[in-house]
Amino acid sequence: MGKSSTLFVGLDVHKDSIAVAYAVEDPEIAPVFVGPIGTRTCDIDKLVRRLQSKAANLLFAYEAGPCGYGLYRHLTAKGLRCQVVAPSLIPRKAGDRVKTDRRDADQLARLYRAGELTAIHVPDPQDEAVRDLIRARYQVSRQQHRARQQLKMFLLRHNLRYAGKTAWKPAHLRFLATVKMPFPEQQWVFQEMVQVISEAGQRLARYDTEIERVVAGWRWEPVVRALMSLRGLAVLSAATLVAELGDLHRFESAGQLMSYLGLVPGEDTTGDDRRQGGITKMGNGIARRTLIEAAWHYRAPARISRGVLARQEGLPQPVTAAAWAAQTRLHHRYKHLVATGHKKPQVAAAALGRELAGFVWAIGRMVAPHPAQPPATAQP
Repeated sequence: MGKSSTLFVGLDVHKDSIAVAYAVEDPEIAPVFVGPIGTRTCDIDKLVRRLQSKAANLLFAYEAGPCGYGLYRHLTAKGLRCQVVAPSLIPRKAGDRVKTDRRDADQLARLYRAGELTAIHVPDPQDEAVRDLIRARYQVSRQQHRARQQLKMFLLRHNLRYAGKTAWKPAHLRFLATVKMPFPEQQWVFQEMVQVISEAGQRLARYDTEIERVVAGWRWEPVVRALMSLRGLAVLSAATLVAELGDLHRFESAGQLMSYLGLVPGEDTTGDDRRQGGITKMGNGIARRTLIEAAWHYRAPARISRGVLARQEGLPQPVTAAAWAAQTRLHHRYKHLVATGHKKPQVAAAALGRELAGFVWAIGRMVAPHPAQPPATAQP
């Protein structure tokens, strides 16, 4: 093998070890399994030196997973090419029930050579830090929701029902303050459940304050402020979209963004028989949920409320014009889908979320600097 050849290196990454295999450019030659190595940087450097003695060009690939992007950043810092691939998009043979580290590494090397791996977007370390903050807030919100459901089921089991319409508002909290269980043990359990919900609310308030502080100094703050011109997108939801999607210039079209978010309908077409189902729900679930939740605001007629007007202050006219176009179009779209009885409100909200993604794509690209022109506030 000459120095001018290329090696496609598959890495099956685990917490304590990395299984390594490489494939040469000739598709007729099977991948070579190197074996497991350690996860320390010195182990990676030793592997690189060993492989560089076999080929001049090294291309690495490993699956995205709980080990994060440290390996990717270490390899790219050394001037090497590396891809982090989407596990759900790796082609797999039907009926293949054998899975080992060696087979996984061999498969990565073989598919990388064939060009059948789909790389994911690796965020900047600072962007990843903001995303971690927002995702942690999302986890606390889910914990609060789960605790509320547990409390409601506990009360229902003891035939204690709230007669009001809206839960967790002041009237509901006053009702909870009057609850008295027949036994001290049950009262203690009830108070603990209420305390968990109260603490989660306090944690969410602290997260919201911290997110607003972080966004104010973030390099993507102009994009967040621009997206806040849209109805249904305040600081938290706009920052969530930017943190999860990254640079919107990486999506060549609005349709590509919609597909990435899993908001396009599934399809099963055979010959002249074409069937479309529900949305695929592939890709980023947090961003998809944020858009669909925002889409519910467009049930109401188009209107620039006091809050939206305050968020639009100081924004460029094309941005505010796009936000108004979103209001008018999406409201009429909702009326067409629901008022005529064609679609259920939940289905209509998903359809509006798909179109709202198009407006997010357009507005974000208006404000975001082009990749060739890094923002002035970017870290060196």
